[in-house]
Amino acid sequence: MDSVDIAMALTFVVIASTVVLYAVERYAIETIALGSVSAFIVIFSVFPVERPDGSLITTGDFLSGFSNPALITVICLLIIGQGLFQTDALEAPAKAIVKMTRGRSLRAAIPVLLTVAALSAFLNNTPVVVMFLPILTAVAATVGQSPARVLMPLSFLAILGGMTTLIGSSTNLLVANFAAQSSDLKLTFFSFTPIGLIIAGVGSIYVLFIMPKLLPVRKTMAEEFQSSSGKQFIAQIEITYGHPLVGVESVSGMFPQLKDMTVRLVQRGQKPILPPFENVVLSPGDTVIVAATRAALANALARRQPLMEADSDTSNSGREAQAPAGTISLAEVVVAPASRLMGRTLPQSGFYTDTGCLVMGIQRRSRMPRMAMNDIRLEAGDVLLVAGSEEAIARLRGNRDVLLLDWSMAEVPRKRYAPRALVIFALVVALAASGLVPIVTTAVAGTFAMIVSGCLNIRQAMRAIDSRIFMLVGASLAAAVALEGTGGANAIATGLVHLLAGASPTVMLSALFFIVMILTNFLSNNAAAVLFTPIAINLANQIGASPEAFVVCLIIAANSSFATPIGYQTNLIVMGPGHYKFNDFVRAGTPLALILWLTFSLVAPWYYGL
Repeated sequence: MDSVDIAMALTFVVIASTVVLYAVERYAIETIALGSVSAFIVIFSVFPVERPDGSLITTGDFLSGFSNPALITVICLLIIGQGLFQTDALEAPAKAIVKMTRGRSLRAAIPVLLTVAALSAFLNNTPVVVMFLPILTAVAATVGQSPARVLMPLSFLAILGGMTTLIGSSTNLLVANFAAQSSDLKLTFFSFTPIGLIIAGVGSIYVLFIMPKLLPVRKTMAEEFQSSSGKQFIAQIEITYGHPLVGVESVSGMFPQLKDMTVRLVQRGQKPILPPFENVVLSPGDTVIVAATRAALANALARRQPLMEADSDTSNSGREAQAPAGTISLAEVVVAPASRLMGRTLPQSGFYTDTGCLVMGIQRRSRMPRMAMNDIRLEAGDVLLVAGSEEAIARLRGNRDVLLLDWSMAEVPRKRYAPRALVIFALVVALAASGLVPIVTTAVAGTFAMIVSGCLNIRQAMRAIDSRIFMLVGASLAAAVALEGTGGANAIATGLVHLLAGASPTVMLSALFFIVMILTNFLSNNAAAVLFTPIAINLANQIGASPEAFVVCLIIAANSSFATPIGYQTNLIVMGPGHYKFNDFVRAGTPLALILWLTFSLVAPWYYGL
């Protein structure tokens, strides 16, 4: 065996081992990906392989995937999505969708997902997924559903929609152009739309009604901590001149603008007004004492016209001090035993002066006192909801008077920047969909715009980058270099031709679909399409059949990138926000790929008269 054959054999071993290790999930994806890249570098250093032009495959070729434009695009789109999340820019559209569907999560998701599939037939599906990902995430959050149940279906339906028209994906155009150059076949815009709709329709039934049941609800530790907390805090809202609640009148004993809070008391000067509130009109100088969950208080703080101020001058409001301007985070702390805060009220404690954090609410497990928050004397075990900068909250770890609950820290959405974020997002999607500017260009520019406009800071942008995606893409592109450089991909294609010699057209078509379907989940779909287009045409010519059936088979199979996150760009985009693991795609995507294969194997011979 020469060095090329040895390198090819070892390449197959590394790829197979990598896929198995990804699937068993015993080791971190980043570790496995780095190990596979290292293995390729060592193999090709020991057994040098030349390209057809005579140049050697070098270490730089295996590392070039980490600067691939597709990878940069995915990372930048994740950062842009983080900008929409940080500003809560899509809260209004999400609530409108939920209202139209009467709050039922399945009803809310299905129309959006079907819209995605329809748009993907005429637009590049990557910007379509980017556009709808934050909307679906917001819809899921509004109805209390895990995003994991809707984001993988989002990617899969975009791929299914893209296989129904000639411009549905770049793969379709690539195969059609290659076929036109090497044969007399001229595919038109809707040439394969009828059979594409049949295949996509069958796949959509699985994606919408069966696949969500296979997807685990997986959250980060912080999300689990926050979502499990339905406890109520005592808080107070100071009504000042120009406050959004000035002039609000009670209706049926309640205040409609505070529907997600329980108003326990309105303090007007020295006079307390107790519920039920009849004909009470809020005016400047009033203090509204409420019981509310952390989510309700965060929403009151994050509104474009906040009901509660964490960064306003408190000299007129009775607050102890003012919180720092800029990005505000919320966290929960527990008053420690023997704390100096015990027996003191908040104004007496000097908590803000000592810590730089402002107390927004107090929660007491034993009872909920009906008095102003600033009049409550603190006890050991009281939970304080505090607001401040991330640095100020981090310093609470060294404070002996309170115990910081680390996983409770979360940033308050900066809703005042929501219009900017929406404009940036709309421009990125519009330019990418128009084709006038490469999507990587719009993604990089959009990322810069999100940061420079204040929608995100550098730390928030860096947090949006998923190391799993970075390593997965880099390692998969290194594997593609090894396969193509050693001739491994060509060897698979040649073996298929010999294997199918003398078989019936139906068997040939089914086998071609199956092989391409497998390869497209590990190579890029464009690479698989380019490799097999001449093979598909040759197979058709050998049996005297029209090449259209084989070329369409190749188009649909190359688009069947469901079984791995590295199979298609949109899978990588939803992997981070959905908290998916590699095995989630194997579990949910493999049945879909097999369903499409079986459906095509049954429908295509009838449709093309083979």
